[in-house]
Amino acid sequence: MERKMKLKEQAEEILKIAEERGVQQNFFFITTFKRYQVQIQMLNDLERALKENGTLITKEYVKGRQNLYDNPAINAYNRTTDSANRTVSTIMKIINGFDDERTKEEDPLMKIINGSN
Repeated sequence: MERKMKLKEQAEEILKIAEERGVQQNFFFITTFKRYQVQIQMLNDLERALKENGTLITKEYVKGRQNLYDNPAINAYNRTTDSANRTVSTIMKIINGFDDERTKEEDPLMKIINGSN
């Protein structure tokens, strides 16, 4: 039976692949990967909030009347999920596209972006 990888293990594998492809010091990879890790933490927090509070919440008004509303965490979760998916796409493009860049002559801007001197 195949064991599922934990998020930390998956992050380490992504970093290993990035190193193999030579992008582990790439400015765009580093910043995008850090952003993705923050998004994953936000999603975990939002999932926990939804689990604890449910998908519906009540708001009480001045006269004690209560109205039922969708939990605002649902919209935040959906927006963060969409953003995280786009971030993953960007990470994949950086990792997969870098091989093409390495075959070209190294230009000074790419050296800086990739953390080289």
